[in-house]
Amino acid sequence: MSTLTAAESFHQHDRRTSSSSASNVSGAELHVRPTQQDEEPEALAPIETSQSAVSPPKQLWREMAFVGVVCLAQFMTQAGLSMSIAPVNIIGKTFGTSTPGELSWFAAAYSLSVGTFILMAGRMGDVFGHRLMFIIGFCWFGLWSLLAGFSVWSNQMFFDCCRAFQGIGPAMLLPNAIAILGRTYPPGLRKEMIFSFFGATAPSGFIVGGVFSSIFAEFVWWPWGYWVMGIVCFVLAFLGLLVIPYTPPPRFKDQMPIWIRLDLLGGAAGVAALILINFAWNQSALVGWQTVYTYVLLIVGFLLFGVFICIERKARCPLLPPDALNSNLAWVLGCIAAGWSSFGIIIYYFYQFMLNVKGDSPLLVTAKWCAASPSGAIAALTTGFLLGKLPPSVIMFCAMCFFTAGQAIFATVPVNQTYWAQAFVTSLITSWGMDMSFPSGTLILSNSMHRHQQGLAASLVTTVVNYSISLGLGFAGTVESRVNNGGKDALRGYRGALYLGIGFAGLGLVISVLFMLKDWRRYRQSRAKLGDKTPS
Repeated sequence: MSTLTAAESFHQHDRRTSSSSASNVSGAELHVRPTQQDEEPEALAPIETSQSAVSPPKQLWREMAFVGVVCLAQFMTQAGLSMSIAPVNIIGKTFGTSTPGELSWFAAAYSLSVGTFILMAGRMGDVFGHRLMFIIGFCWFGLWSLLAGFSVWSNQMFFDCCRAFQGIGPAMLLPNAIAILGRTYPPGLRKEMIFSFFGATAPSGFIVGGVFSSIFAEFVWWPWGYWVMGIVCFVLAFLGLLVIPYTPPPRFKDQMPIWIRLDLLGGAAGVAALILINFAWNQSALVGWQTVYTYVLLIVGFLLFGVFICIERKARCPLLPPDALNSNLAWVLGCIAAGWSSFGIIIYYFYQFMLNVKGDSPLLVTAKWCAASPSGAIAALTTGFLLGKLPPSVIMFCAMCFFTAGQAIFATVPVNQTYWAQAFVTSLITSWGMDMSFPSGTLILSNSMHRHQQGLAASLVTTVVNYSISLGLGFAGTVESRVNNGGKDALRGYRGALYLGIGFAGLGLVISVLFMLKDWRRYRQSRAKLGDKTPS
């Protein structure tokens, strides 16, 4: 009998454990078994649906077009983020502001709504159809991109609101895009590579968005970047209508009211809680915690989050079914939250450092970060192959190492040092943290849930990623405002924010180490049990 290496046995054990968290009811049985009154409440979540596997296009070029359009959801999401980071000072001058707290809202408002509304958007995809929500997402994204450009004739508050509403578009796109891929491809190398490609579009999207927004801001007029973004989104909505295979809308066997199936009560409490908590942290960097409404809103946000948990325990269709989660997923989401909080900090303060300390133009700063695109592509391909050979805990550990190293290298960069010494290395390293953590986390959730729960699987990772970016900026802005000597020492404020980023990345590293130790202990226990059952 052939023997396995320790890594191979460890990985096979991890895959068996992940699959054991899924239901033992087949997809066919889900469509035919009746709903009994004495079933557990979470069994009434949208699992009694006709959504099944999506057959990929038969021709290679059609499949390439299908995968390309779906992956552009991630590409355009990151492009939308960079459009207010690269030309942030030029946009700020239009509205007559240069206050760091007000400028950070241009990016934070966008990430706030992306992270906040993803869970509800994923549930809407499960109920109304992922293809439909994908197309609506691009249309919504396009509409508010156009309005964000028109805000040049209004004021900063309207622009911030447009950025927040603009983020709802990606919130609809991301979970439904991943759900479409999850329903189309069964677990295996092909699915792992496609999910890795989906993650690889993130750094490329950020670079492209930064380049074009900088070109328009420096040489034409910054609103044109948003108007072009809107036009592209409407074109992609039309292409999605053409290339994504049509599937019948979900059908449910009961007559449950739509508001119960969508869990609107729990969704409202959860969304309100996340918005208030995030708003309080980001606004505190602008007005300070001595302003009463900041900590009042924070307290109300946590209270609403407690209400959300209570509602979910009793809801017939909870947004977070208890049977959909396990300990592995908690460890993974903890790593992602810490790592991506640090990513939001480093990407924002990389631009702030280069723009305000080094005196570079937005286009030049984007060029300095562009090494992240090919490096991220290599990282995504590498991750795609490693996912079939290593347990997820090891890949998460590697991702957290890259996040921590990138933060530490850039936080200590001297002002007059050449770009090629530390800043260039930072752009190369950080993208590996992105493109190792996102695909592995998404695949763990996708493979451990039914096809009918792919919207939830995608929602969890993308919620944590985008909400962590926004919340991390709020924490960093608070630190910056406290150590920059009232705005007189900008460099000291930037370094303080970056040191906080090191702390977040280090926390993710510690969590990933504990995750590996837990998996290794579970592997040893499994080997011991197998040894006891082996006849002498």
